[in-house]
Order: sequence, then C-alpha cells, then structure tokens
Amino acid sequence: MKTKLIAGVIATCFAAPVLAQSSVTIYGIADAGFMKTKGESAKLVSGIADGSRIGLKGTEDIGGGYKAIFNLEARVELDTGTQSPGLVNPNQGFYLTKGMDAFKTPALAPTLATLRGGLQPAIAVNAEKALFDRTAMVGLVTPFGAILVGRMYTPGYEVFAAADAFETGTGGTWGGITGGTAGFTALGADIRSQKSIQYRIATPSGFGGSLMYGTKNSGYLGRYNKFMGGALTYKTGMFDIGVGHNQGEDLQGRKSLTTTTVGGSVKVGDFKFFAGYHDQVNRNSALLADYLAVFNGQVAPGLRAAGVAAPTVAALTNIYTTNITRNSQVDASSYQLGLHYRLGQGRLMASAARQNDRTVSNSDATLVAVGYDYNLSARTDVYTVLSHIKNQNDGQYTPGGAGSPGGFTKVAGEDSHAIQVGVRHRF
Repeated sequence: MKTKLIAGVIATCFAAPVLAQSSVTIYGIADAGFMKTKGESAKLVSGIADGSRIGLKGTEDIGGGYKAIFNLEARVELDTGTQSPGLVNPNQGFYLTKGMDAFKTPALAPTLATLRGGLQPAIAVNAEKALFDRTAMVGLVTPFGAILVGRMYTPGYEVFAAADAFETGTGGTWGGITGGTAGFTALGADIRSQKSIQYRIATPSGFGGSLMYGTKNSGYLGRYNKFMGGALTYKTGMFDIGVGHNQGEDLQGRKSLTTTTVGGSVKVGDFKFFAGYHDQVNRNSALLADYLAVFNGQVAPGLRAAGVAAPTVAALTNIYTTNITRNSQVDASSYQLGLHYRLGQGRLMASAARQNDRTVSNSDATLVAVGYDYNLSARTDVYTVLSHIKNQNDGQYTPGGAGSPGGFTKVAGEDSHAIQVGVRHRF
C-alpha cells in the first residue's frame, strides 16, 4: 500500500513522466508554428500548443519509504531565443483607461498616449526574466504524502488545466477568454505561486488532493502578501475530475484574486469529454500599485513640469485613480464544454467556452475552436487549430497560444479568429 501511495504522489509532482529512482533527467518540449489572425500578418510563434521549455528533474530514494525530489524548468522562446514573450497581437488595449475622458482633450492627448503605453506590458509573460520561471521546486515524498517548496503550479489552476479540452494551449484554450473584462488586462487565475509550500497526496484508489500556502511576495507575479490554495481530485484511467480554490491577498492585506474551479474529463471509448466551470473575483488587483505608479511616476511630474496648475493635476490624479481602481477589478464566471475523438494516428479536438462578465461593462466573450493533432511518432506531433472569439462591448480578446496571450483586437467589441499550424517535439 505504501509503495503505491509513494508512486502516486511522485507522479503528481512532475509535469512529465515519472523518473527512475536515484536519477537526474534533462527533458523538454520544443513547440513552434505559424499563426494567422484576422487583420494581422502571419507570424512565427513559439509555444502554440505547449510552452517550449527545458528542465531538470530528479529523485533519490533515501530509505524508509522517503524520496527527495526536485524540478527546475525554464521557459524557452524558439522564435527569439529569449525567455520573456510579448503579446501575440500587441494592439492597444483600451479598457484600463475607460472613463478617463478628461484626458481626451487635444492638450492632454499625449498624456493619454503615455498612460496607455505605460499600462500595456511590453513583456506579457515572465517580466522578471527569471531563469526557472516555469517551475523551481524541491521536496520530500513520504509514505503519507509529499511536501514541496518553491515556485509551483497552484491547486486551482491544475483543476482548470485538467478541464480544458485544448490542454491550456493553442487559440482554443479556455483560458484565452478569462483574462479580465476586456482582454489581457489581468490574470484569470494564478497559474503558479512562488515562495510557497505545498502538501500533495495521491492514493491508489484515485483520490488525491493538495494544499498550498504562499508567504509574502508569493503568487504568480510575487505581488501577494499571502496566497492559499487547495484542491480535491479523482483520477483513474477513465476519470480526471476535481475542484480547486485559490485566494490571494495583496501587499496591503486585502483580498485579491479569488477563483473556484470545478471540472475535468471522462474517457468513453474513442471519445474524451471535457467540462469545466470557473469563477473569478478580484476587487483589489495586485497590479494596482503598478498602475498607479505609471501616473504618479511618469505622468504627474510631466504635467507639473509643463506648468499645469496644481489643482488641475490633483483633479486628473483623482480621475485616474478612481477609474484605474475600478477598471482593474474582475468579476466573471466562465464555462467550457469540449471533446477529443481518436481518429487515425491522432485526435480531433473541439470546444466551446463562454465568459459571463458580471461588471457594469458586461463584456462577455464566446470562444469556439476545432483542431486536429497528428502523431508522427511517440514524441513528435503536428497540429492545426481554427478558433473564433465573439467579443461584446469593451471586449478585445483575440486567440493566443500556450506560451503567450493573444493580446487585443484593434477595435473594442470586434470579433477575432485565427488559424494555427505547428509542430511539437518532446524530449
């Protein structure tokens, strides 16, 4: 019984296959392809179906039913050789400056342009340029579960990923429409948390679970004072289902991004069916301090230097603070239904997802996607995916990939679609 429990726990600690005892392995994924989005030129994109990566993992049997394990995983952008991708379509996002009509006067138009440029990140993922941004973890597996410390996937996100018919990749991924009211303005879920400790267990019957706690500067971007997460799962040859909950607390001690996810998949013959529900609320964005710094550090000093009267600067500061605080909030729920069908040496994939934006903006988004993944060998596959997003009101969602968000449409409320063709090799 203990041997089976240990094997199950180790399997839940690594994203790739389980290691042999007392070994160190180099592994990775090389994924890239071409993407053509409505209104945009075709471009080469890294990490469409899977984020390209290289990693080290190992385990050592230290006796008495205990094993030491570690995992270090680095992001690799095959199109540039860097580790920090930008948005696939870096069109201007408009929602964060909604309500700031005072800045639209001819005299303040340059100020509005400065604001929008400062609010839109040049680097969409791994802005810290960390070497092991994907995973940096060491732990101890015991007969009673595993204790892990470092930067790891969060419990809630693991449930979200298991329920995604496009496995968190390509333009069909469910997460492509959960990034805030109008597009990539906020994280829809804490994917990973740094400075965290996690307990995991997996039993031979299929039941398992995890608990995670993050200290100060935890969370995906290190902007939390505290992070907590937990999940309960049931995994067998037929079922992979779970429920997960994440909650962050910003550096001022206020409740920040909170998500609850329920879903998973079930295999029936040549079919695999997926379903999931995701609820996200964030009244106090952990990025608000960064947004306020754009105005206080760049715009306000420029206005004063230009001779703008102090009362006017104070009024503009109040307008900006009020609106950016509201616009950075998230209140939405989403769901997805999808399937895989084994066809030849590959699989047909399809899904439909919808986000219900509960803010006043009511910027709902609907995503539908179909694709085919063909296995050239046990480690290499080629794929193609066609995805379509219908935006409403302020929505600017556009398809992306596993390695980087899609970005924004050129116009708010505009629909978007994309076709992707790529190759993936696992080693």
